[in-house]
Amino acid sequence: MPIINRIADFLPDLVAWRRDLHANPELGFEVHRTAAFVADRLREFGCDRVITGVGKTGVVGVITGKRVGGPEKTIGLRADMDALPIQEATNLPFASTNRGVMHACGHDGHTAMLLGAARYLSDTRNFAGTVVLIFEPAEELGTGALAMLADGMLENFGIQQVYGMHNLPGMPVGVFGIRQGAAFAGTDIIGFKIEGRGGHHGLPHKSIDPILVGAQLITAIQQILAQNVDPIESAGFSFDSFHSGDGLATIAQTAELSGTIRALKQEVRDIVLRRLGEVVAGISQVTGATIHLTSQIGEIVLVNQPGPTKMAIASAMDIAGEDNVLSTPQVLTGDDFARLAEARPGAYIWCGNGDSPGLHHAAYNFNEDAIPFGTSYWIKLVENTLT
Repeated sequence: MPIINRIADFLPDLVAWRRDLHANPELGFEVHRTAAFVADRLREFGCDRVITGVGKTGVVGVITGKRVGGPEKTIGLRADMDALPIQEATNLPFASTNRGVMHACGHDGHTAMLLGAARYLSDTRNFAGTVVLIFEPAEELGTGALAMLADGMLENFGIQQVYGMHNLPGMPVGVFGIRQGAAFAGTDIIGFKIEGRGGHHGLPHKSIDPILVGAQLITAIQQILAQNVDPIESAGFSFDSFHSGDGLATIAQTAELSGTIRALKQEVRDIVLRRLGEVVAGISQVTGATIHLTSQIGEIVLVNQPGPTKMAIASAMDIAGEDNVLSTPQVLTGDDFARLAEARPGAYIWCGNGDSPGLHHAAYNFNEDAIPFGTSYWIKLVENTLT
């Protein structure tokens, strides 16, 4: 594979950076150590500008090429920095030192790969135009990109196109995957607060059991997907919490559930949300419980635009070969890179992580063998786009 040779020369540094980040994960916008680490490296490399505090704790580095080409262009490359509230179960020698916090999605690897590209590009500058390196906090919260946009990042740095990359367990190392058009789902975060009537287990007829009501909700919502959404379309609903009672032989007064709706089309999302409200009203009437429904838009549908997608494919082929750049199916996972790609033409690509546990799994580990491929892809993308 035509990996850029100079990357191999400083690969030990990239691995060391990745392991340092892995051992010191941080959540959401509280990525102070990570952001400082990134900013220090960018300054060491000689980036033209290094700006911190973009979108609260985001970091931006700017590198201008030395070649003379056509009309000057500016592109943005994004890596995410935050971790997840998961207790690590990898037993790695560089496992998380922060209990209950883990890089279970590979953002440590993403950050290291973009730092590697920054080091190379700062040194060679073999391109015409400007590359803006975007290190985003709070991607897992779905709000990091919005915060950086609110700070005027795209306008302030003149970014005309944006590119993102994420590792993919199950795809071989050295293989890339991408699809044009809608690629990642839009998400809505849904909450239910059920107000029943607490009481004694021996007198259930005088109570309204919120746990039973919650169970009916779970079943009925799955029925929405089965009977109201065209089977050809993609939609999903998953619950991530269900809390009620204290286990002291009493029927609880309240219960709370939360989950996420995912869809690849706005019209499908609208159907699910409408039916969800109707189902909640029906179950409330049947059971006598009061059910408060809340919804919050998370990520929007991530759409890969034709021009940037074509450039991403060509750059990946330069690194991995034509046979190792795949057309991947749509997925119901979300990424707030979609907010950047809504504001500017963009493309988001998968980078193979090999045979590993899945994303957000306590035993997940970013595959360091992928670092040369991802780093080389970023470099080739810049040199191909900024000509």
